[in-house]
Amino acid sequence: MAGKSFKFLSSIHRVLYRLTGARLGSRFLGVPILLLTVTGRKTGRQRTTPLMYFNDGENLLIVASKGGHPSHPEWYLNLVANPDVIAQVGREKIQMRSSTATDYERSRLWPQVVKAYSGYGEYQSKTARKIPVVILKRK
Repeated sequence: MAGKSFKFLSSIHRVLYRLTGARLGSRFLGVPILLLTVTGRKTGRQRTTPLMYFNDGENLLIVASKGGHPSHPEWYLNLVANPDVIAQVGREKIQMRSSTATDYERSRLWPQVVKAYSGYGEYQSKTARKIPVVILKRK
């Protein structure tokens, strides 16, 4: 049931974000939110998910935490299969190329994202998988 509830809330969040030009839904727990659109690896259909994001210079960072679940979120599996994504930040839709941070990059980035949102540290302690940090670069 939790998965269906999350999908329902996510769809409401998406609609409010788009209808209001991000006046509603642009922050959660003080952290900015973007809408990430990926191409489904099986269906080829566009899928959009609201996600927390962080700035790292000119790049944006997102975290594939899934709340510490043992498996990766679907959006992450989709962007690994097709790294070209669209990030909507406010009203702006940005064509971006995604990549998973290398171990070296993650060692620098992980403390930054945990400092900005401590929940990620808790999520990492709940799972054996290394939670990926994804780097989004403008195309």
